[in-house]
Amino acid sequence: MDVRVGDILEMKKQHPCGSNKFVVLRSGMDFRIRCVGCEREVMIPRHKVEKNIRKIIREQQDEK
Repeated sequence: MDVRVGDILEMKKQHPCGSNKFVVLRSGMDFRIRCVGCEREVMIPRHKVEKNIRKIIREQQDEK
């Protein structure tokens, strides 16, 4: 799965604050993601993140 730093992930399950959108800060074997609602950061293993992604929201940039 192609997840990049800066992408916003819409997850199947909500964070306890009620938001289900997270910004990717780091990717690799683990992901560091930040909740859009309360700004809390968490580290989660890649297989758990990829299993729970509903949609990837990516801002398109002009690539030349």
